Amino acid sequence: MNEYILLLTMVLSFAITVVISPIIIPFLRRLKFGQSIRDEGPQSHQKKSGTPTMGGVMIIVSVVVTTLISSYWFNPDTGNIQLFLVLFVLVGYGLLGFLDDYIKVALKRNLGLTSKQKMLGQIVIALVVYIILRQSDFPTYISIPGTSIDFDLGWGYALLILFMLVGASNAVNLTDGLDGLLAGTAAIAFGAFGILAWTGQLNVEVTIFSLAIVGALLGFLVFNAHPAKVFMGDTGSLALGGAIAIIAILTKMELILVVIGGVFVLETLSVIIQVISFKTTGKRVFKMSPLHHHYELKGWSEWRVVTTFWAVGLIFAVLGIYIEVMFG
Repeated sequence: MNEYILLLTMVLSFAITVVISPIIIPFLRRLKFGQSIRDEGPQSHQKKSGTPTMGGVMIIVSVVVTTLISSYWFNPDTGNIQLFLVLFVLVGYGLLGFLDDYIKVALKRNLGLTSKQKMLGQIVIALVVYIILRQSDFPTYISIPGTSIDFDLGWGYALLILFMLVGASNAVNLTDGLDGLLAGTAAIAFGAFGILAWTGQLNVEVTIFSLAIVGALLGFLVFNAHPAKVFMGDTGSLALGGAIAIIAILTKMELILVVIGGVFVLETLSVIIQVISFKTTGKRVFKMSPLHHHYELKGWSEWRVVTTFWAVGLIFAVLGIYIEVMFG
């Protein structure tokens, strides 16, 4: 019965997203909440200017509703700390992204929040997470996959939580640059964590939350696949980044996140490498960063880049599951 509820979780989340999207997308268009395309980006993207953004609202609404309903199906008395934390991080980072998007589209400030403002918001949310976990006696060790080695970080675990939540939200945000790219790669990554949370730890709340996100992202892909009718914006990408980090923390798979989220890691590294190379040598390693733009400028079609990254994301997800199951 429980497995059927997990399947229904994805189906319900998918259905909610598909049903509310045709209502919200025209609403966003009427409000003129259209995406502004930066001049320094690929010129082929200029035709996307005006496409409704902030579609992450649909994902967040679907995930919150589905998670609460499915958690109640599993246990009518549910209401534990883990359920609160996953929803707090999703909504918290989603609100931060919403504010960033709103400034871009309504106030016509193309860069949205300043980097310092956005970083401050990310840090505050991460610190609240740490305080709650600390009060609930959450273990502060990390395990090295494939070994019996554990490191108890003590107060240093606060820095790890900070690094994971801020780093993951920014890394996922960088990946949101092509139609369907982030929705597809994120659905694969959350699916992998959902499998591990259920088969390895029977972590019901995290499993439900993960699968609710998978369903919502697949529903979003109906409207976000090329040519996209809506973008998720920072509302969605920051929320998803924070969500995948808190899942890795609560399941004690902090290091596996680097593997399952391999695409996000590569995208981030491409930006870091590009910046360091240009500032130290004046030369660029990639035609453009993040990495997906490099392949666009090499002549790949947008759909080819997206499907290739999906495939790479699937390989990383399978590798992460294999490592955790065999050596975790």
